[in-house]
Amino acid sequence: MSGAAGWVLWALVGLPLAGGALLALAGRAADRVAAPLAVGTAGLVTGLAALAAVGRPRVEAPLLAGLPVRLAVDGLSAFLVVTVAAVTWLILGFCAGEFARDAARARFFGLMLLFSGAMMTTVTAVSLPVLLMAWEVMGAASWALIGYWWHDPDRVRAADTAFLTTRAADLGLYLAAGAAFAGAPTASLALADLPAAAEPWRSLATAGVVLAALGKSAQLPFSFWLSHAMRGPAPVSALLHSATMVAAGGYLLLRAGPLLDASGWGGPLVAWTGAATAVALGLVALAQTDLKQLLAASSCAQVGLLVLAAGVGSRAGGVLQLMSHAAAKSLAFLVAGAWLAALGGQALSGLRGAARRGPPGTGVAFTVALAALAGLPPLALWAAKDVLLAAALADSPWLYAAGLVATALAAGYGARALWFVWRDAGGATVGRLSRPAGATLALLTLACLGLTFAALPPLGGKVATVLGGPEAGAVRGWEWVVSGAVAVAGASAAWAWGDRAPPVPAGARRRLVDWLGLERVARAVLVAPVVRLADALARFDDLVLHRAVTGAARATGRLALATERVGERRLFGAAVAGVAAGCAGLGRLARRPQTGLLHHYLAQAVAVLAAAAVVLLLVR
Repeated sequence: MSGAAGWVLWALVGLPLAGGALLALAGRAADRVAAPLAVGTAGLVTGLAALAAVGRPRVEAPLLAGLPVRLAVDGLSAFLVVTVAAVTWLILGFCAGEFARDAARARFFGLMLLFSGAMMTTVTAVSLPVLLMAWEVMGAASWALIGYWWHDPDRVRAADTAFLTTRAADLGLYLAAGAAFAGAPTASLALADLPAAAEPWRSLATAGVVLAALGKSAQLPFSFWLSHAMRGPAPVSALLHSATMVAAGGYLLLRAGPLLDASGWGGPLVAWTGAATAVALGLVALAQTDLKQLLAASSCAQVGLLVLAAGVGSRAGGVLQLMSHAAAKSLAFLVAGAWLAALGGQALSGLRGAARRGPPGTGVAFTVALAALAGLPPLALWAAKDVLLAAALADSPWLYAAGLVATALAAGYGARALWFVWRDAGGATVGRLSRPAGATLALLTLACLGLTFAALPPLGGKVATVLGGPEAGAVRGWEWVVSGAVAVAGASAAWAWGDRAPPVPAGARRRLVDWLGLERVARAVLVAPVVRLADALARFDDLVLHRAVTGAARATGRLALATERVGERRLFGAAVAGVAAGCAGLGRLARRPQTGLLHHYLAQAVAVLAAAAVVLLLVR
């Protein structure tokens, strides 16, 4: 509906985009008011998101001929707009009390609002052109946020790596748009119309959507960019890794479920890619010695399960996984940022006892967050994981087995991090949280507990109904027990293992710490050949094209000089002089009959008429 409720949807996407742009452009002059304005805007957007989730508005505005701007809130986007808005509000509320007073606050809060507005547009976009525009703004804003401390070259390089990696994958959306247009040139490029495209355009559109989604969600082989994203401020990581950036690709795959089914190969490819990422990056997280790197790898692994859910058609499982992960991961990153500020380090060995020595309340909050990520019952991710694993089991027992392995690994790296932060290292409590920050951690902690009920009966069935269920497979009682037992066993084994290195060869451990060497592989397979090709083209340009062009220019100049000497002075000059002399002679001849005597003119007229009469007689 675009009438009374339409303004809700326009305000939902317009407020954060406009407010963020104004704050970012205002610069240091708006630093003092940036935090309250941003938090107030985010709070208002959260209220609008709740209204939109209930009212389900649809709006349309002209953009290009046959390609209007179309936004809509349906069952899937209803959950997402509330999640994105609420997490953004809580993170900005935390930042209002903890972010440095002398920092460029207007730029930071403005970019955070701009980023969340782009994500809000992404989840409500109905057509590919609108999705593309929001996708691009989200990528640019994430680059600016990761490189927020632009004076540090390492952070700028990290932002560039993250941006260029995701940007390369984003080209898939352009491929999808081109294929959709070629397959149905009269269509509006609506996402819902993609499954109806003719082959091979449907397969090309599927490939483009999958490529863009896997890149944005840091799935294999793109996972390494998330490691670099850790260079940004902790609140940026909390937002990017929870409900927005990495979740955007998973959301797109959930939205494109009919397209994946229509292609025939898209669903299995996505499901197995998600399963492989969940297992491989779970191993990477388990091997990390840096807390933020552990959390980053866990984001790839947890979103891998979301991607698995999209591949097997479990919308409810995917949405519940996304929401539960958003609460747990934003909570974990905010606490990690508070510890980094208070204790001055992020290596696990240097964070011994951080749960006891850090600001009061952070230990309990971090424990709930990591226990949730570990899949321990009765926390939210345990329940959400079982919903998607039930659909995986209905599709393939091997996918279900991979999901259980990922569950065990998640329990392992979660318990390992908790072992370090609770290990008593002595020392007094350091630092305190502001009231807004403490309230944020308390609310996110409650969310990690409360979202469990959304996956359990009877609410779980209602979630599936809202999303357009039924689900591919219902969770049976033994599945809840098995996943919980696997999580408890994995956590117990990791806790008993303590701070010893993982029981794998040293070479394999180094590769795991180095994120499987994915960045080196990307540089060797993609970056290095492209750079070599660019160098070769540059040398060809300098040695061949440049010399050919400059040689042709010199030859043309010499030809012009020769033409001037030979042609203009000899040939052209003589020709012009001859024409002038001929014209002068003709002029003299033409002046002779002009005597000024009337009888001469009469005689000339008679002669001309006589000649004309003779000619006519001869012609006839």
